[in-house]
Amino acid sequence: MSHATSVPARPTEARGAESTPRSTGSEDATAPSHEPTVTPLRFGYGTNGLADLRLDDALTLLADLGYAGVGLTLDHMHLDPLAPDLAARTRRLAQRLDALGLDVTVETGARYVLDPRRKHGPSLLDPDPEDRGRRVDLLIRAVRVAADLGAHAVHCFSGITPPGTDPDRAWHRLTDALAPVLDAATTAGVPLAVEPEPGHLLASLADFHRLRRALGEPEHLGLTLDIGHCQCLEPLSPADCVRAAAPWLRHVQIEDMRRGVHEHLPFGDGEIDFPPVLAALSATGYQGLTVVELPRHSHAGPHFAELSLPFLRRAEATATGSPARVRPHGDPSATPEGSTS
Repeated sequence: MSHATSVPARPTEARGAESTPRSTGSEDATAPSHEPTVTPLRFGYGTNGLADLRLDDALTLLADLGYAGVGLTLDHMHLDPLAPDLAARTRRLAQRLDALGLDVTVETGARYVLDPRRKHGPSLLDPDPEDRGRRVDLLIRAVRVAADLGAHAVHCFSGITPPGTDPDRAWHRLTDALAPVLDAATTAGVPLAVEPEPGHLLASLADFHRLRRALGEPEHLGLTLDIGHCQCLEPLSPADCVRAAAPWLRHVQIEDMRRGVHEHLPFGDGEIDFPPVLAALSATGYQGLTVVELPRHSHAGPHFAELSLPFLRRAEATATGSPARVRPHGDPSATPEGSTS
């Protein structure tokens, strides 16, 4: 579902690159190069966009297509965090990921994993302390799963401020609720990567920094940056958001999006210019996964998984001037039934 968001226009971007004198060709050829270091990006695909597949089928598909990893959403149809024998099931999954050569990040955005009637409920902002505790328990379980899988981060978000709740009270609930999760993450050595989410209490990069300061700038508190969300509501461009977020970047989600509309779109259906974004991300030296986030296209998940990686590899090649690393796998499937793409 799309939701329109009233967002101010971005300020005119700095023209630092344009003000740099161009080379005349007369410089000393032995002068050291000042070109930025290029770090190859590692792309994954989110299992919330493959919800109609069994988990093993989804993982096999992604490995066959050439993805480096997977964004694993803990949910009932894949790795259910509330079902019995979680530790044993996680060990088996770790073995399968290792056999397929897939890295993983653990995501916690399942819609109804805790409550069949409330999307993403209860949240860390819920008025009921016991309900907030259920979300905290889920996140601590996610940290343990991430540690057992060797995941590079655990993703989470704040939730929507409940009606009638004072914002300062909501921030107090958020910081209190995250404290034991951060303790677990610190003990496990797994970064907790909070995602600014449009419409949530913590919606922007500025909100992330407010949380970080309120918690005393803990080492294991990092950031999930969703590139589409940057296009949707941040005052900076997506590429500038990447540069601004670089010191705290622990996880990246990526999809296309339009300004002011929170709707995850397949690549090419929105407004984002991806080569500058990927160039900025590569220049940060980010080593984690960049995960395609198309949960509302799960009805045609294999189709969009097949198309997304070549798109990103071509954009990366344009950004870095290197050959596109696209694994041949036959012709793309036909436009799937029910798709308007």
